[in-house]
Formats: sequence, structure tokens, C-alpha cells
Amino acid sequence: MPAAAGVNEKLVDWKSMDLSYLLEDNYVKHFGDLVKKAKPIQGADAVLKAFNIDGDVRIQYRDQLDFEDIARQFGIFEEWKDGVPRAAYKGIVVFRFQTSRRVFLVAPDSLRQLGAEDS
Repeated sequence: MPAAAGVNEKLVDWKSMDLSYLLEDNYVKHFGDLVKKAKPIQGADAVLKAFNIDGDVRIQYRDQLDFEDIARQFGIFEEWKDGVPRAAYKGIVVFRFQTSRRVFLVAPDSLRQLGAEDS
């Protein structure tokens, strides 16, 4: 079980940080690059595969039922609203799994929306 989140005790000088990557045009590219660089995994046993890969992973889901099945395996929120998973950005749900590695659950059209399609 992961440790409970706590209050940050480090001061952050936000004025000195370059947050320009959060501007929408920059963020789409930044986020697309993160997703594209993540190691694609597929098939059964997604949890085991994700656990055994060092680094971020991406798992493409076909539809709502497929997303719900994968989400259930990881123990994350399965709910959809207005045709997309809750907390999704461009059809992608991101969460951390047991370490600092990120898992990206990716809709069929997400990489195209981000301009990050595999070539």
C-alpha cells in the first residue's frame, strides 16, 4: 500500500520557475512527448507488465468497456462522463503505479489529438 500523501514542507519559489510548458500550446506538445516516450504494453496482465518495466508505460484502450477492465486491474477510478473517462485529458488518464513511474491509459485517437502519433 502506498504511503499516505502528506503536506509539502519545502518552500517553492514559483516566481523563479519556468512554467511556460503549462501554457496550452506548449503543454499539448510536452504531454504528447511524455506519452509517446512511454513504453507501450498490451494484452493481458497489464499490471504485471507495468510493474516489471522500468519507466513510464502506456496502455491503449479500445473503448469504455476495455478502459473499465484495465482500470479495475490497477484499482483506479473507472467512471466515465460525457463519453470520456473522468480525469482524462485528450482521452488519456495518467496515474502513478507503485513507484514514480507513470501509467498512461490512452484512447485510440489520443496520440493524434496531441500531434504525437507513432511514425
